[in-house]
Amino acid sequence: MAHSPLDMAATALLTVDLQNDFLDPKGAYGRAGQSAPEIAALPERLKPLAEAVRAKGGLVVATQFTLVPGRGGEPIISPHLKALRPFLGRGDFAPGSWGNATVDALQPVDVVIEKLAYSAFYMTRLEWVLRKLGITRLIVGGIVTNGGVASTVRDAHVRDIDAIVLEDGCAAFSVETHRTAIEALRPVARVASIAAMRAEVEAA
Repeated sequence: MAHSPLDMAATALLTVDLQNDFLDPKGAYGRAGQSAPEIAALPERLKPLAEAVRAKGGLVVATQFTLVPGRGGEPIISPHLKALRPFLGRGDFAPGSWGNATVDALQPVDVVIEKLAYSAFYMTRLEWVLRKLGITRLIVGGIVTNGGVASTVRDAHVRDIDAIVLEDGCAAFSVETHRTAIEALRPVARVASIAAMRAEVEAA
């Protein structure tokens, strides 16, 4: 299927939750032994695309899942997340911390969005920033495909923001879960490879 040429001034690469606390062995998930090779590989896989987007005048936007400190400095953790990840505690994903930051391989980023739940649009400034900067198309990669990525892409869809999901630029904790989530997103977003999108960006 043919696709219209990218308007790079209206395009952003959105990386979802590619943070030290998720990916680095010293981060919250790494210390708990919660990882997957497909997740660990994402930053280096996405780096050339991020560089191409920036070189062509597009933006690189990074969401950072954040646990806001509450009473006594204890993080506010949703009950469902606490049940899934009981190892999360004080200091993990804290605002401004090393763990909360986007991994070095994807630095620098142009816009950082603090994210509180699965969707990067839920109670954040993302939509406001995209509208102000004239961004109408998102190229989306990150983690996890069935969580933050899927929720964000669906929320972009209902806001009439075009989304392209990077099939090999997203990952989940199992390959099967990732594949199922990608198939479920096809009705609301274009699905493409990193290589295909890099070629389109460089040709823009």
